[in-house]
Amino acid sequence: MIRSFLTSPRHARIQVPAPLMLLVAMFTLHTGSALAVTAFDQASPATVTWLRLTWAALLLLALGGPSLWRAVRAATPRELGAVVILGTASAGMMLFYSEATARIELGTATSIEFLGTLVVAVAAMRRRRELVWIVAAVVGVVCLTRPWQSELDLAGIGFALAGAVCVVGYIVLTQRVGAGFGAVHGLALAMTVGALVTAPLGAPAAVAEPDLGLIAFTLLIALLFPMVPFLLEMVALQRMSRTAYSTFSSLEPAVALVMGMIVIGQAPVAVQLVGMGLVVVAGVGAARGDRGSRPAVPRRETVRVRRSPAGAAGEAGAGAPPTDECPRVTVGAAEESGTALTADPGTGPGAGRAEPVASAAPSAP
Repeated sequence: MIRSFLTSPRHARIQVPAPLMLLVAMFTLHTGSALAVTAFDQASPATVTWLRLTWAALLLLALGGPSLWRAVRAATPRELGAVVILGTASAGMMLFYSEATARIELGTATSIEFLGTLVVAVAAMRRRRELVWIVAAVVGVVCLTRPWQSELDLAGIGFALAGAVCVVGYIVLTQRVGAGFGAVHGLALAMTVGALVTAPLGAPAAVAEPDLGLIAFTLLIALLFPMVPFLLEMVALQRMSRTAYSTFSSLEPAVALVMGMIVIGQAPVAVQLVGMGLVVVAGVGAARGDRGSRPAVPRRETVRVRRSPAGAAGEAGAGAPPTDECPRVTVGAAEESGTALTADPGTGPGAGRAEPVASAAPSAP
């Protein structure tokens, strides 16, 4: 089921719209985040985060199987470097968010961290009139945060802001890693890096005093966040523009507010409900205003150029052996630079056509 879903993006595009995938990812993520808050009574946020990342890495490595290692061997140093940076950014995002939610409300922490998504949206926005949605989202975030109502934990706010910085790298690099490796492979490698990065902070306490109940509970949380949401986001990001993703994610503070109320009883007040409405309107309005249909990072596609009989005959007459195929050519980098690979469909010597035959990204298991 996972194989058919992740390796058949055209079918997935028909069956599951990318915005719906993001919505499911958000609810799953914040359910896991709310449950993680309940675990902070048993262990520190760093320990809980490390256990979640370790579980996610182990499950995804097993899911990747032998094809994962073939993908690693075939990857370029630049692609492997992007995986390392993505894993570090993901680990920082989760760790800082956990530290923030241990000190301030779930909805407040999410609202502050959401500023990272807004930065990406503003950077990608091309029409000035669309900035009205960013302004509305900022006002909504302020209403959700309520800085004038009570004294907020400065450490909690600082951790949330640090998480916002990591969100920027996560959004940009998730697209690149997902396009180069595929969702399962890319996420397996990123989560492995994340587990290694957080090990010095979280592993000592877990190893010194192992708690089997906590270990089993973090397995459940790892499925809810990060494994399932990150998989869904990585697939969706390859089929959405960066602006559409960033602005649609405006729903996230509202989702966090709802899940915080349902799971751990953090009830919103009236001004927070107003803020939720503003953020939802901003997200929907900005998503409707983004009419671009191409993903921010195009899929690399391998094409086979077939020569026409006339072209083959012409080359044969010149001393070249007759053939009906040329070597495969990989495209993708040209698309990223704004150019495209085209073939002349004429009938003269050397005429031919480009026919897609496979994806350059390794197939997901």
